[in-house]
Amino acid sequence: MTAPRHAAHRLLGPDDPEPVGLRNAEGGSPFVLICDHAGNAVPAMLDGLGLERAELDRHIGIDIGIHGVSERLADRLDAPLVFQRYSRLVVECNRRTTSPDSIALVSDGTIIPGNAELSDEARKIRLGEIAEPYHRQVTAILDARAEAGIPTVLVSMHSFTPSLRARPFARPWHVGLCYGVDTRFTLPVLAALDREADLVVGRNEPYGVDLAKDYSIPVHGEERGLPYVEFEIRQDLIGHADGQEAWAARLERVLEQAYGSFTGDAP
Repeated sequence: MTAPRHAAHRLLGPDDPEPVGLRNAEGGSPFVLICDHAGNAVPAMLDGLGLERAELDRHIGIDIGIHGVSERLADRLDAPLVFQRYSRLVVECNRRTTSPDSIALVSDGTIIPGNAELSDEARKIRLGEIAEPYHRQVTAILDARAEAGIPTVLVSMHSFTPSLRARPFARPWHVGLCYGVDTRFTLPVLAALDREADLVVGRNEPYGVDLAKDYSIPVHGEERGLPYVEFEIRQDLIGHADGQEAWAARLERVLEQAYGSFTGDAP
């Protein structure tokens, strides 16, 4: 393990990918998609965080399959999509900076050597070069739409593992919705999902929204007063292209039905 314990002046080098991905920036849909855990890149300077590649490729390092679903869904809806290319193990973009697990020391039983004994400066640089540009891009799109008077629903895209290593338990849900106080759009989406055949739908399962610790929905949704929905799709259903396409088609149908109910324009 050769990753530095103390910060350099910059973390990302010339061969590292840009942290933020943007698709369909001018999309005319009422939906704006965000994907906090789309990628599992690690800056070269961090030497893979001291982990085997297989660890970065499992759910602790990336929301498996969700980037493919999100891109397909964004294209179907003509919706903007903002996504993060770096692993949640480098910095968790869905945690407030004050949250202890914004840079995890252990994740689902795996110790993260590259995150041990970080200085305050090193933490600040990870946030400043990876998490903050992502959220600035989300904010910029939402601000521009608000200024233009474009109706907007925020759609947060995630996937989850069928079972945790640290707490083995078969999670039966095919998809879960996570929500806080504002359920204006979540409830129509739940109603539309309930009309889908053979789906086990979780309500705040396998996770809920923690308004004190989480970032994306609390800040970009609840605090803005924007209607939102947060999807968690079981990763074994979307780990391949066919599943990603099938779920993009399903969510397009569900979102359009829910939006019709939400706006009073349902047939």
